[in-house]
Amino acid sequence: MADLGARYGGSGDDTPVEPAEFDPPAGAFLVAWLEGEPVACGGWRTRSQLSSEGVPEDVAEIKRMYAVPRVRRSGVATALLRALEDSAREHGMRRIVLETGGENPEAIVFYAKSGYDRIANYGFYRNEPDCVSFGRDL
Repeated sequence: MADLGARYGGSGDDTPVEPAEFDPPAGAFLVAWLEGEPVACGGWRTRSQLSSEGVPEDVAEIKRMYAVPRVRRSGVATALLRALEDSAREHGMRRIVLETGGENPEAIVFYAKSGYDRIANYGFYRNEPDCVSFGRDL
């Protein structure tokens, strides 16, 4: 959240998120460890439980994905993203979506390189001018 706050100001992300949304089987939250220290994290939650946007029940949303600067471009984030996708798939999800912003160009490049396509903006920031949303079939 501190990284997001530095990029965007304020608390960083005002999207309503409750920890219970990541409880299996409707979600999961994973932490990557390196040499006994947490170096990356991320979660997915079932999108249909979050709103009445008419989203199918088999769509997951990635939230709070973060890697500490020293492990970026080392493969840790890619491994974590694949683990999130595997977990979502194992729980019946057929598609995964996420949103980021223009002030996070590293994330935009990362998701595009990871096989994600731009989609129509959705969610809390859908009407913000720098909202960038991605999706991928699982």
